[in-house]
Amino acid sequence: MPFREINSKMVEATVQPGIKIFSQRGAMLAYKGEVSFTPNMQGGQGGLASMIGRRVAGEATPLMTVEGSGTVLFGHGGHHIQVIGLSGDTLYVEADRLLAFDGTLQQGTMFMGSQGGVMGMVRGQVSGQGLFTTTLKGHGAVAVMAHGGVIEVPITPQRPVHVDPQAYVAHHGDVRNKLSTALGWRDMVGRGSGEAFQLELSGSGAVYVQASEEKL
Repeated sequence: MPFREINSKMVEATVQPGIKIFSQRGAMLAYKGEVSFTPNMQGGQGGLASMIGRRVAGEATPLMTVEGSGTVLFGHGGHHIQVIGLSGDTLYVEADRLLAFDGTLQQGTMFMGSQGGVMGMVRGQVSGQGLFTTTLKGHGAVAVMAHGGVIEVPITPQRPVHVDPQAYVAHHGDVRNKLSTALGWRDMVGRGSGEAFQLELSGSGAVYVQASEEKL
């Protein structure tokens, strides 16, 4: 794993010859060694199709290709950072949540409407997130950003997890999602808006939830 958490808002990446790291532009705080930073116009490992998919979705988050030999400190906007390790599975994450990730991971996009049909599309409108979600698959690590820290909540076939769409950061595993209405105590006390909807995730895996309803 190339990422080491320095504190809750900063990670250090080890850059090795022949191995790329992709990061959000402007996320580099400092570096040591012979390291180069190149604007990436191909959308990471996903190529042109991935780039077009994100542009259609309004998720064309600019990336940098980081190469060479040395160490790089990453952070952005004072957001909390969570490092997620992947062991051959797929991480589904909103594009603007990505801070940096292994270049060995295969990047793509998924139309959220394909999970939950029309309700999947409604989820994108209600949560303010794109209808397309970035996917990262393989063996490696991903550093994601969130407000107020992140907690990993397991999802099991016997116990689905319900998440406020505004607090959703990412998920992995064999998981299906759908949006459902839920009029509960939060609406009764006047919070309203997004709390009337819940994102239900079922199957086997985990969801990452931030301790805030703020967008990045």
